[in-house]
Amino acid sequence: MDLTKDNITTLIKKIAVPASIGTFFQTMYNLVDSKFAGLISPEALTAIVKSFPIYLIIIAASVGISAGTTALISNTLGKKDNEKASVLFAQSILVALLITLFVTFIGIISMKEILLILKSNEQIISYALDYMKIIFSGSIIIFLLVTMNASLVSRGDTKSYRNVLIFSFFLNIFLNPLFIYGFYIVPAMGISGIALATIVSELVGLIYIIYKLNKTEIRKYISLECFKPKKDLILDILRQAIPSGLSMGMVGLGVFILIYLVSSFGEYSAGGYGTGVRFEQLFLLPILGLNTATLSLVGQNFGANNLERIKEIYFLTLKYGVGLMIIGGLIIFTSSPYVMSFFSSNIDIIYYGTAYLKIAAIAGPCYPVFYISSGLLQGLQRPTDAMIINLLRMIFIPLVILAPGVLIFSISYIEMFTYLLIINYTFALMIFFYCKKKINKIINSYNPNFSAV
Repeated sequence: MDLTKDNITTLIKKIAVPASIGTFFQTMYNLVDSKFAGLISPEALTAIVKSFPIYLIIIAASVGISAGTTALISNTLGKKDNEKASVLFAQSILVALLITLFVTFIGIISMKEILLILKSNEQIISYALDYMKIIFSGSIIIFLLVTMNASLVSRGDTKSYRNVLIFSFFLNIFLNPLFIYGFYIVPAMGISGIALATIVSELVGLIYIIYKLNKTEIRKYISLECFKPKKDLILDILRQAIPSGLSMGMVGLGVFILIYLVSSFGEYSAGGYGTGVRFEQLFLLPILGLNTATLSLVGQNFGANNLERIKEIYFLTLKYGVGLMIIGGLIIFTSSPYVMSFFSSNIDIIYYGTAYLKIAAIAGPCYPVFYISSGLLQGLQRPTDAMIINLLRMIFIPLVILAPGVLIFSISYIEMFTYLLIINYTFALMIFFYCKKKINKIINSYNPNFSAV
């Protein structure tokens, strides 16, 4: 398929649907982990939730490299320069290896302090450290998998990673109980087994992605020479990756702040909130798929100078996204009590999770604006804009508005998320009009005869 010429609606479906299906299984993967952690104990489930901000250090860095690589390679492919695209791929691997070392070091030395800030007791800290030590030990696998997949996504191939995530989901279902409880020569590892199952599944996925890459034109142009450090290309990748990574890092810090605030409401409030978030993510999957489609399509069309197509891509993906989240919100609202009862029998966890999900269901139509706008800005090679938006949404708002409400004025759990709901809708409208203006400005700079609508 040609991302610069084929029908946009068809392309969105071809890219977004496989990406959404893949992310569905990734989310189900996380829910399976939550279910098995809940079977160990409520403390183990809470430990998984409170480990998430730490885990996001890895996710943020790897997503940064992935988004930066996807944007640059998409742009290069739009110019029909396959040789440079292969060199960019090789240089992104070098960047991934370097950042892995840095992230692993930061994560290991900060784990316990983060857990203490989140008001974790000794049992929760013990579980979380056992879990995260394994995750960080295998972080190089995660980085290489995500980085290499970026080259496939740049070509509009989201099916390969979809296949990885589907297989990993079923492999995880098998490996979780095997590693948690042990079997013959396999020792019982408890919560560490959940982490090991993740790493093994990611390794299998990495092998498959390497196989798929070997079947692309990369095989024709790649060589050892491509892996020799090239300062200009590494800097190009970092200029795209750092703002994208920091943008994702803002999400992680925002999650950290919210978990900290939520923890003020009771021992199991974080467990309920975190489990609710994981269920909510199921309904964000199409939006994440649309984000991927937007990034790939905008990136290539920007490189090919097909600027008039960019606005159509943005509005079409938004239309699909908002419609899907309205439907998803109705399902979340009506099913939330039953869903929470499935994951835990603890009354407090059920209460907090259900309360969050009912409010989150109403906020659903905001999320397409956030995620699709991010894909647009990254595709236009303006990752700093996306970073600033996430800074305002995920850090400024929780710290300036929510934190004083909880810590000083003692607002309730439900009131906190109700305020966040109102803020999200306000901010979504601001982002939409900003992106619309940005698109028109870029198009006009290249095409003075373009008429903005």
